[in-house]
Amino acid sequence: MSLKIRLARAGAKKRPYYHIVVADSRSPRDGRFIEKVGAYNPMLPSDHAERVRLTEERIKHWLSEGAQPTDRVARFLGNAGLASKPAYREQPKKSAPKKKAQERAAEAAKAAAV
Repeated sequence: MSLKIRLARAGAKKRPYYHIVVADSRSPRDGRFIEKVGAYNPMLPSDHAERVRLTEERIKHWLSEGAQPTDRVARFLGNAGLASKPAYREQPKKSAPKKKAQERAAEAAKAAAV
């Protein structure tokens, strides 16, 4: 059984609120979970103390049991100092200019220099 530490959505329409839960990776997003280990309220300002609440000792326990955090939860854990912070690129590879666009830009730069 692979365990995930992930977000489960709660709250009303257009007023999201998320529980941070430990769940089997095969269970639905808002479905069955093993334990709640925190909460995330994206409606609060980013510097507010209650925006992300974590139960540190339980998260450490589940990480030692082999639970894998999702990308967003890994960022929360990295900010809290509970796990290593994932590396994010400044610009995704997908959005980088492709070969022909790079050639056109090089030609335009060369023409502008002359």
